[in-house]
Amino acid sequence: MSFEISPFLPELISVSIVAVFMAISPGADFVMVTRNSVFFGRTSGLYSSLGISLAIWIHVAYSIAGLALIISQSIVLFSLLKYLGAAYLIYIGWKTFRSSSTLEVELEADHAALSNLAAFKIGFITNALNPKTTIFFLSIFTQVVNPHTPIWVQMIYGGIISLCHLVWFSCVSIFLSQPALLKRFHDWKSAIEKVIGGLLIGLGVRVATTDLG
Repeated sequence: MSFEISPFLPELISVSIVAVFMAISPGADFVMVTRNSVFFGRTSGLYSSLGISLAIWIHVAYSIAGLALIISQSIVLFSLLKYLGAAYLIYIGWKTFRSSSTLEVELEADHAALSNLAAFKIGFITNALNPKTTIFFLSIFTQVVNPHTPIWVQMIYGGIISLCHLVWFSCVSIFLSQPALLKRFHDWKSAIEKVIGGLLIGLGVRVATTDLG
């Protein structure tokens, strides 16, 4: 078995470019990291970012196994994924929208009201149930990656995609949890809760009612 990477450099560059755009494109992951960073502090945002980056490996696994194409072509499986993801976004959005009396903007990250495990799970589930992420991986592993590309190379591609998400969302969390920004967020806490809650609900409704195939 050859472990020479140079024959796959064009693929690697293409995957890396797509990975960057995949990570920074606005969507449920971004809104969820924003929510946790603003309301619960930097640590919660970072754990949510870690959850997102690790959930990427679920998509990598089924793509390498060739299941992405099956999922995309199965109305039942893809619809199940789509509605589960939509329901989760609406659920979190509704909790955020109506919880202005209990959510507090944390001015110190080590006093976050959301446990690290809970923050991680929110990020993980949000990405794992995101049908748009499935579409991204379908396009990467059917249009960019050659079917004969060795599994170890495809694993490198997965690592690049996961790392891009971890770096991007960690940067988002660090930026949004700056003390100066959090003090401003505190002044507008109720309005921000309504906006972010509404965005999550809107994203959930859009996922549920849009044909992503």
